[in-house]
Amino acid sequence: MDKQQDFVLRTIEERGIKFVRLWFTDVVGTLKSVAIAPAEVEGAFVEGLGFDGSAIEGFTRSYESDLLSLPDPGTFQVLPWRGEIDPTARMFCDLTTPDGQPAAADPRHVLKRTLEKAKDLGFTFYTHPEVEFYLMKSTTIVDGSPVPVDDAGYFDNVPGGTAHDFRRRAVTMLEDIGISVEYSHHEGGPGQNEIDLRYADALTTADNIMTFRTVVKEVAIEQGVHATFMPKPMSGQPGSGMHTHMSLFEGDTNAFYEAGAQYQLSKVGRQFIAGLLTHAQEITAVTNQFVNSYKRIWGGDEAPSFVTWGHNNRSALIRVPMYKPHKGQSSRVEYRGIDSACNPYLAFSLMLAAGLKGIEEGYELPPEAENNVWSLSDAERRALGYEPLPSNLDHAVQYMEQSELVAETLGSQVYDYFMLNKRQEWYDYRAQVTPYELRTNLTAL
Repeated sequence: MDKQQDFVLRTIEERGIKFVRLWFTDVVGTLKSVAIAPAEVEGAFVEGLGFDGSAIEGFTRSYESDLLSLPDPGTFQVLPWRGEIDPTARMFCDLTTPDGQPAAADPRHVLKRTLEKAKDLGFTFYTHPEVEFYLMKSTTIVDGSPVPVDDAGYFDNVPGGTAHDFRRRAVTMLEDIGISVEYSHHEGGPGQNEIDLRYADALTTADNIMTFRTVVKEVAIEQGVHATFMPKPMSGQPGSGMHTHMSLFEGDTNAFYEAGAQYQLSKVGRQFIAGLLTHAQEITAVTNQFVNSYKRIWGGDEAPSFVTWGHNNRSALIRVPMYKPHKGQSSRVEYRGIDSACNPYLAFSLMLAAGLKGIEEGYELPPEAENNVWSLSDAERRALGYEPLPSNLDHAVQYMEQSELVAETLGSQVYDYFMLNKRQEWYDYRAQVTPYELRTNLTAL
């Protein structure tokens, strides 16, 4: 038994843990959980816990359904919202077949596999997400829209307000569970909030995002409100993105940093951005996986809609943040298209794969967007070569369908299921008669 496993077993005994939840996600990023008794943990480390994979969206066909969940002891944490009544802990799991092979449809393994490719090239991939979400008074719809908990705006301080108390409680709980928070504040929409997680390796960050969503939901229930990561819950208000800062390190050296270069951005960094730009349309179905995601991308309110990059240009899809003098380690790129409802394991895999492709193939970085992309006319954008992101989920799936990069990175089983799932979502949406149609057509026609 290794040291991490021994630490888990000792902590379970010392803290009087009554239940241990084993966590993993399905292909679209829904968190799955099974609770085991403390006495079963040691056996789970050795043999895994069997379950019927065919019952989980996208995992296996019925005739090859048996899977094992192997808990990762490095992810062990006590869940603070359970308190001292029946103390409960959790561990994320890696999924395998009965013969010990990684499960083809395990999103966590997809990311691990892509990180291994980066490692083979000498890189470690770090990410830092800015996670936005809305707090609503309830799930009740009033006059066609949910009701936010406040009418505050960007960086507003609301003493005694729900969002203020919520963020304090959520950040404390995240810190208690070992997830470091860099910033938290009210965002631009009424009831909209943002909590930024500190830089970490991409696998840790993806695990942290799944835990983050659970913490936010638990705190909302505790405070009698509803939290949603829906990309665009209200018309005329900003959508919820998950702007993600990324960097590659070679050992302790930031591979994106070059002293004296334009914006202190190295050749590796420029090629990484070029890879993201080249493959942005192909990966959008995963970074923005729901019908509603495209209401954010094309609904205004500062969401990026065109495949561009710029230095500190918030209208661009990819931003190179302002360089901090004497802090070369902070050189990074920010991908602004991704929303906070994505499956982080798959989204990080594809963003990394696109960037690595740019490095491996020596992609040339096009000229930066120096002006406000939103304020340009369509003709001006065409003249500058600014390609649009997909206009809807169907459009995004068409790009994904033609992408060798996405198919290779996800693997055939995840790729096929994801495509099937998203086509069905589009068909279901397309068949709906919306309130907009009823409002504009019912009496007029």
